[in-house]
Amino acid sequence: MSETTTLSSASSPRTFPPLYVSSGDVSADRLAFFHILERLKTQKRTGWVDHNVPGPESISDHMYRMAILSMCTTDPDLDVSKCVMMALVHDLAEAQVGDIAPREGIPKAEKRRLEAEAMHNFVHEMLHNSPAAQRIEALWKEYEEGASKEAKFVKDLDRFEMACQASEYERNHSMRTLQPFFDSSLPFIRHPEVKEWGRALAEERGKS
Repeated sequence: MSETTTLSSASSPRTFPPLYVSSGDVSADRLAFFHILERLKTQKRTGWVDHNVPGPESISDHMYRMAILSMCTTDPDLDVSKCVMMALVHDLAEAQVGDIAPREGIPKAEKRRLEAEAMHNFVHEMLHNSPAAQRIEALWKEYEEGASKEAKFVKDLDRFEMACQASEYERNHSMRTLQPFFDSSLPFIRHPEVKEWGRALAEERGKS
């Protein structure tokens, strides 16, 4: 793709950078992938921006804490290493498409297509379908399909981490507009341990 892609949303159009085109040089293309990861460090999570949170977290901030949370589980049935890696790649496509929020009016099917297109670009144009690329893609797909016990667990971490961050923003900035982030996360957690973490968080929030 040679031109920047734009999709209309409920507020302002979201613009996507052009997809990377392989140079044919494996080393240069790999570096291009390493560089695109910076976008995860600099792009702020849309929900917090929409709610005017001061200094909101980046996409990679969110994924990093999820990875650490994965390491805190005591569930012997989980492959913890897989969970950590899955947490670190689950939003990787957002390096290309950004953190698309529901209020933007982009249909879920189109969001999935854009993210799959981004991952295909990373895997084939940048990483030349190397074993590392295949591992990243497999973990991302497993999370998206949500069928394995690890994928379900990491999805619950995604929900819990968002609620945890919302609680911190409420406390740190005296915000009282973040209830929707709790309503859309904590009630949907299913893993028993993460559910307990959520109960503890809700109890702590109730005392503040």
